[in-house]
Amino acid sequence: MVVTLIIACEVAFWVLLAAGLSLRYLARRPRAGVAVLLCEPLLEVVLLAATAVELRRGAEPGWAHGLAAVYIGFTVAYGHSMITWADRHFAHRFAGGAKPAGPPKYGAARAAHEWRLCVRTLVAAAVAAGLLQAAIVYVGEGDTSTLAQWQGRMAVAAGVHTLIALSYTLRPKKEPATR
Repeated sequence: MVVTLIIACEVAFWVLLAAGLSLRYLARRPRAGVAVLLCEPLLEVVLLAATAVELRRGAEPGWAHGLAAVYIGFTVAYGHSMITWADRHFAHRFAGGAKPAGPPKYGAARAAHEWRLCVRTLVAAAVAAGLLQAAIVYVGEGDTSTLAQWQGRMAVAAGVHTLIALSYTLRPKKEPATR
């Protein structure tokens, strides 16, 4: 059930995003668009509650419960920036807004961009690890090793992203010379 709910939350995220931006720019109803976009966090609350109820009813903690925590963690960390990204592109495409700038490609600006993404990943890992630890405590006795494995995976993801950001800092990509 949890996997189905994760998929439903992801689909609902994009549907709400499209509906909110359509109301904002196509229907010229910015307040209604914001109201729809503010419903986005409710998806994670529903997923969290459903996962907790399933665990409380005696379901054995499995990979799907860990995935739910990771999904919530990444949505908390990256959700707002994804909505902002989509808003800028939607405004450009449908409302005559300026063309959104892409991420910087070279030098210190690229390194700073990678560190901002790294911080988001660290936040996602921390939120997911906290939710996983809460689930381990919530379940109490029983085999919670699958949830603990997800905590290790999040630590690896945070470590890899930190190494990527560090590599852009220590060896920044140089802008190609013009002819």
